[in-house]
Amino acid sequence: MLRNGLEPWHLLIVAIVFIVMFGSKKLPDTARALGRSMRILKSEAQAMKADGTVGEPANGSAGEGSSQVGEGAAHRTESVVDRREPVADR
Repeated sequence: MLRNGLEPWHLLIVAIVFIVMFGSKKLPDTARALGRSMRILKSEAQAMKADGTVGEPANGSAGEGSSQVGEGAAHRTESVVDRREPVADR
C-alpha cells in the first residue's frame, strides 16, 4: 500500500496546499518566524548544555526541590486575581 511512501510529487502537492492555505504574503513571514524560533531554541539548548543543567535538579536533591516548588506554586495561586470585566448585555 505504501511502497513509494514519499515521492517528489507528494512534496509538490503539500507545497501547493500550504500556498493555498496561507497565501503567498504570509508564507515568508511564517518561515521567518519559524526560523527565529528555531534559533532561539538552539541557543537556549546550547546555554543549558554549557551550564550543565540538562537533567539535573535545580537545588541538589530531588526531594528538597519538589517541596520548595510546591510551596512556591501554592503561594502564587493564592495571589491570582480574576480581572475579567463583566460582559455588557447587548
